[in-house]
Amino acid sequence: MKAFFNAVKRSPKLAALSAALVGVVVVPAALLAWGPDRPTFTMAHPATYVTFNSITDNPKQGDERNFVGIREAGVGTYKDDIALQAGKEYEAYVFYHNNASQIFNDAAHDYSGVATNAKVRVQMPASVKAGEKARVTGFVSASNATPGTIWDEAYGSANADLALRYVQGSAKITSAGSVNGSTMPDSLFTTGANLGYNALDGKVPGCTEFQGWVIFRFKAVAPDFDVTKTVSKVGANAFSKSINANPGDTVEYKIQYKNTGSVTQNNVVVKDQLPNGINYVPSTTHFANAKTEGKWTATADNNVVTGTGINIGAYTAGSNAFVKFQAKVATADKLKCGTNTLVNTATVETDNGSKSDTANVVVNKVCKDVPPELPQTGIDGGILAITGIGSITAALVYAVRSDRFRNLLRS
Repeated sequence: MKAFFNAVKRSPKLAALSAALVGVVVVPAALLAWGPDRPTFTMAHPATYVTFNSITDNPKQGDERNFVGIREAGVGTYKDDIALQAGKEYEAYVFYHNNASQIFNDAAHDYSGVATNAKVRVQMPASVKAGEKARVTGFVSASNATPGTIWDEAYGSANADLALRYVQGSAKITSAGSVNGSTMPDSLFTTGANLGYNALDGKVPGCTEFQGWVIFRFKAVAPDFDVTKTVSKVGANAFSKSINANPGDTVEYKIQYKNTGSVTQNNVVVKDQLPNGINYVPSTTHFANAKTEGKWTATADNNVVTGTGINIGAYTAGSNAFVKFQAKVATADKLKCGTNTLVNTATVETDNGSKSDTANVVVNKVCKDVPPELPQTGIDGGILAITGIGSITAALVYAVRSDRFRNLLRS
């Protein structure tokens, strides 16, 4: 953008807001634009009717059709496109100027140069993906303006996935009138907010004396988190990604959630999916976090292994929490012969997505009468399911060695 006028650059209190969010708008750089096309004017030859931001040589704004800009809060000049970084705060402005000549502001001209129901509106995304651009669009309108609504855009380019968080209550108006410094309502980001000069009443007379800027701030944050799942035999306190166990053993699973981003995550939900061969031990779920001072605290339900999971609350950047519970390995008659790798999956869900991690319990079941050269699978009542064996001889060897076959010969 053209350099913003010095008084605004020096302003120590600039704006931002809490407002309704709209979806991500991603555009190629070639589409940086304003609109609609409209007749233009100069300071020496202003308009004879109400029209906004159409003068090309405004001494403070330059070409008024380019009326939206962004910069890092308090740093440098406003631009059409700026790089966004997690953890930094930014400010954007929307300029407005009724280009009607001041001679049309009086009763003799039936106040035909005064804009009525004049509003400003801003549209911004709630998030932006790495390598994409977040579009900030400003709209200025009036019920008696031609055209009725104009718009301009500026962009924030992201090198990582970012969420954009408005700074509550900081959208303000800068003007030479009585409205200077007024906080703009949250409708700025929905239906629009009234402009004005003596009051925010939607009336903006023609001439640069009555022009102004609406400025707001927002933060770029990077929501992210890690999930780690481990397992140990009960009482051993030797948690790892995989352990060996025997049929009927009781094991303990531990799930760690850590907020590795730069924004608070609310309503963090922990879920666990047990595999066949592992059964939850009721009333063994505990959690620990800063509120429990790191001490394990029992939960009142067993929802961690159901579809609902357990809500463990909200976590600021850098904070973490743990959930643990016990489970029992199935008895030998419920397991297949050979190596049973029982994979358990933990999932953490947040407003910024979900992530999963796994831990394994490995159980070896040795089945009677199975020759070493045969795969130990599919034993059922002494009958071998010879899946994948191409050798009939091997099957006969098994039959001859089996107790069931010898008993048949004796009968």
